[in-house]
Amino acid sequence: MPSLRSLAAHERITIPLVVTQPDRPAGRGRRLTPPPVKTAAEELGLAVYQPEALRDQADLAPLREAAPDLLVVVAYGEILRRPALELAPHGALNVHPSLLPRYRGAAPVRAAILHGDEVTGVSIIKLIRKLDAGPIVAQREVEILPGENAAELEARLAEVAAEMLPGVCLAWAAGELEAREQDDAAATLTVEWSRDDALIDWYADAPYIERLVRAAQPWPVAWTRLDGQPFRIHAAEVGPEVDMPVGIARRVGRQILVSCGQGTLALERVQPAGKQAMPALSWWNGVQADEVQFDLDL
Repeated sequence: MPSLRSLAAHERITIPLVVTQPDRPAGRGRRLTPPPVKTAAEELGLAVYQPEALRDQADLAPLREAAPDLLVVVAYGEILRRPALELAPHGALNVHPSLLPRYRGAAPVRAAILHGDEVTGVSIIKLIRKLDAGPIVAQREVEILPGENAAELEARLAEVAAEMLPGVCLAWAAGELEAREQDDAAATLTVEWSRDDALIDWYADAPYIERLVRAAQPWPVAWTRLDGQPFRIHAAEVGPEVDMPVGIARRVGRQILVSCGQGTLALERVQPAGKQAMPALSWWNGVQADEVQFDLDL
């Protein structure tokens, strides 16, 4: 949405059509709900098209009728086929939240946090029929802030992309930018996370688990088991060294510490099974025990 609004606001850019996903059931009532991009486009007075797919000529007809000079793709959720990529004279530009060729694929923001990178960025590439492998048209580095989780970093990267896009689109269409090929040998690939990817191994070291907690926000949320029940950890930090068996949680001063394979994790916001997320100290006040043991089996 930041990219859409930024392009729509530029005096030299006209958006003839916004293509987004169909309305889907959402919430407890499973009511048919429009995607946020549709709502934003309608607020901007833009035409919207919501195909189930862009696979055949009939699907592409509304795009062809819109006669775009350039396609701009931001988190669309579908790999475009050759007929779509060749529909506009200047092709298609895609925004990717990493410094390509590092972290191609579905989860680049999570990967950057989990691996402890200090810097990530935004890449704008020309789309080709290979996943995130197109020539790089523009790129900007972005520092990963201490304690930043994936939701926060993704929001900042979206704003950076929105700032970059109008100028990049105009310069690309004018032939003022030269794309550079990616080094496929240096490429790394990420895949979409599942709930199991966020399961905590308490034998890992505390800094890694702290990064996992941040990378798993806002979904699937890092979790462990307590008495066989899922226990989610929404926020944590690396704690002080305390001599405790792995997986044991104790209160030490104003902190709830869990012993890891190396170091401790200080819990900040947690969610016991069947309850809402809460401060770790509030949860501990109801524990009524000197210590608890998180399950160690994965």
